[in-house]
Amino acid sequence: MDDSAFVLRPAAPTDADEITRLFLASRAAAMPYLPRIHSDEDTLAWITHVVLPDSRVWVAADSGTGSILGFAALEDGMLEHLYLLPDARRRGIGTRLLAEVREASPDGLSLNVFQRNEDAIAFYVRHGFELVDTNDGSRNEENEPDATYRWTPAR
Repeated sequence: MDDSAFVLRPAAPTDADEITRLFLASRAAAMPYLPRIHSDEDTLAWITHVVLPDSRVWVAADSGTGSILGFAALEDGMLEHLYLLPDARRRGIGTRLLAEVREASPDGLSLNVFQRNEDAIAFYVRHGFELVDTNDGSRNEENEPDATYRWTPAR
């Protein structure tokens, strides 16, 4: 996908519904093994009242329709979320969102990823992230083994 097919912009509170639908669809497609812990309504409340106000959030929106194709959320040097619609993967959208987040994190960036999410791990490693540690799942509510990766900019 060429860069003109989508635009990056800061998320707005009015994006909460669409970001929630994208988040749920992405997780279901990419990580079907994860338990559904929260209802769709609770997830919307979390996006609305926690993610959007407490993080810097960017969305990638289709240039023609304006519909949201992906989003990334940054909080205190931690990439908290980077999700794309299932049919928007492998079109450069995640790379552009990640570049935006890295630009906003000049001292480096960490993230947690489920160990079984091999596609995401491969994406982050391709973009210069290195494994820092692994965990048995005790630090996430899904109780799914995860790993921490870190990107440090070249000085």
